[in-house]
Amino acid sequence: MLVVSAAGIALAQWGRRFRSIEEDRRGVPQWEVDRQFPGDSFTFARVYYDSYYGRGGGGGWRTDYPDSDLNFSLRLQQLTTIKVNPNPVIVNLTDENLSDYPFLYMIEPGGLVFSEAEVVALRKYCFDGGFLMVDDFWGDTQYENLAFELERVFPDRKPFEVPLDHEIFHNVYDMKEKPQVPAIGRAWGSVTWEDTRDGSDNSVPHYRAIVDDKDRIMVFICHNTDLGDGWEREGEDEEYFREFSVKKAYPMGINIVTYAMTH
Repeated sequence: MLVVSAAGIALAQWGRRFRSIEEDRRGVPQWEVDRQFPGDSFTFARVYYDSYYGRGGGGGWRTDYPDSDLNFSLRLQQLTTIKVNPNPVIVNLTDENLSDYPFLYMIEPGGLVFSEAEVVALRKYCFDGGFLMVDDFWGDTQYENLAFELERVFPDRKPFEVPLDHEIFHNVYDMKEKPQVPAIGRAWGSVTWEDTRDGSDNSVPHYRAIVDDKDRIMVFICHNTDLGDGWEREGEDEEYFREFSVKKAYPMGINIVTYAMTH
């Protein structure tokens, strides 16, 4: 049974104030994994893709990297009984060892275009038991692009809005609402959403899913929200940390991973 540690999500110190202590890990401390069972720990796996900004332009697949991946791995290790690999990885959908990672994280898919090989590989991965989380994209235009690409992968099934009473919102942390996390600096007053060029109403976060024939979620889509920024920026602003990292980004992320690892 996965449980929250006694420390809870309210951490003793806000954020990571030791960002530059170990430059290669952005100040995130290292920890040991069981050397007898090195493959039995959860590894945060981020999906690399060529489209959108391309290899050298920043953004796209690498948004919030590596801080969000490192921070989330640390907090998952601290706050649950899950054994976590301290070293997140970057994977291609066509990697031969993709099935070694039961959880994949994909970010900013608003301009994503899958290759035919990626379409085949992702479909096989998901139907073989894998789980894909998609995060950090805003507005109708970006969603329509993702929906088009996912229809290539799953032509026989459509994403649907996941109701708040679904277990993914309650399995570790009891979420009272579907959380919306803006990029740091984008929140003011009661406004927690980001504007887009297409003029969409982005004030409502959407959590959509694609399921297999047994109703297991294979793809979980976090739209009009940016959980990854809540992980990445936890040590930069105390108010943002307490309002968005502690209350929303980490609890929702931990719930998602817990669902993926127990289904």
